[in-house]
Amino acid sequence: MASEKEAALSATPSDAPTIFDKIISKEIPSTVVYEDDKVLAFRDITPQGPVHILLIPKVRDGLTGLSKAEERHIDILGRLLYTAKLVAKQEGLDDGFRIVINDGPQGCQSVYHIHVHLIGGRQMNWPPG
Repeated sequence: MASEKEAALSATPSDAPTIFDKIISKEIPSTVVYEDDKVLAFRDITPQGPVHILLIPKVRDGLTGLSKAEERHIDILGRLLYTAKLVAKQEGLDDGFRIVINDGPQGCQSVYHIHVHLIGGRQMNWPPG
């Protein structure tokens, strides 16, 4: 499989269904850790820590990346971050965690459906890379 950097550089923003749309519709299986009417959270298949969960909005609504956010997206962006806090607590990440939102090719975004990475369970380093 291509590296994440290679995948990001070859990814093309599009309105076509993404792998995340297929996970939402249950066409592709995932290990769901949280779900409500707006957000789905599931384990990353290439974890970067003992805990690595992706949080996605169930409706993309043009929000392919953070740089595409508009005022109408304020509620879902806040919901994603608040849900990340709930899931971190559920996962026992009481000593801290990291939130990452990759945006665009240089930000290493490989799926153009906004998503929040919740990573924890180990000591993080700075700068992140």
